[in-house]
Amino acid sequence: MKTIDQYNFSGKRALIRVDFNVPLDKATLAVTDDTRIRAAIDTIRKILADGGSVILMSHLGRPKEGPADKYSLRHVVKTLSELLNKEIKFADDCIGEQAKTLAKIYNREKFFY
Repeated sequence: MKTIDQYNFSGKRALIRVDFNVPLDKATLAVTDDTRIRAAIDTIRKILADGGSVILMSHLGRPKEGPADKYSLRHVVKTLSELLNKEIKFADDCIGEQAKTLAKIYNREKFFY
């Protein structure tokens, strides 16, 4: 079995389930602890360095009555972008045309979740 370090992602798209269920400030919805985001950075950088692209998927919180802004991963984009020093593309939903279009983009400098 190969490890991630033994695999070459050149020209590949990697779909990664990350744990970005991080605490947010109640007033500003800013990330207050980026430990879980930092844990994924080396994996993301490895794939990008190989010439691959990355699609990240996660959840945030436990909404009981459908989608709510306070549970949107949109609030994690700024922190992730700063940690990677890369522009992050964000899909408002994991299905539909926007998600399909973004998933087709191959550019190792830009990725989304």
